[in-house]
Amino acid sequence: MHSSLVITVLADDKPGIVEKLAGTIAAAGGNWLESSMSRLSGKFAGLLLISVPDNNQAALATALQALESPALKISIETTGAALSDEETGSMVGVEIVANDRPGIVEEISRLLASAQINVVSLETFCESAPMSAEPMFHAQAYLQLPEATSVETLTDLLEQLSDDLMVELLD
Repeated sequence: MHSSLVITVLADDKPGIVEKLAGTIAAAGGNWLESSMSRLSGKFAGLLLISVPDNNQAALATALQALESPALKISIETTGAALSDEETGSMVGVEIVANDRPGIVEEISRLLASAQINVVSLETFCESAPMSAEPMFHAQAYLQLPEATSVETLTDLLEQLSDDLMVELLD
């Protein structure tokens, strides 16, 4: 049997962090399934999903904890069974662009939660608008819709947040 683990990593960014993680996971017979990693203001942030033989799980946890230092923090969680797309509704990707303002992520996430829409992934950034140099908020999200919620309903909900908000569906 195998266990699925979600590992979070937060560290001062420097070369070799991913290599240390990958080597430790491979040495325990683990399989690196999925990950999302970013550099944010000099920090490395990573989220990994791995599979490891049950009899190697404790050794892997010990080896990962041995990598920790004041500049490298690691958290390990065992996962439960995931719901399939058929059980939870359809998945949709959206790109959102709006004038940046404090609280915009809270507004969007509150609206989604109130409609029982699950945020599967979310990436955001701000950049200057080409003509005005005003800060523009950009988000790319993958959302799990409840069975009763259509893509059109989702688009209508998001566009009601403000007149300047644009929603585009991703392929």
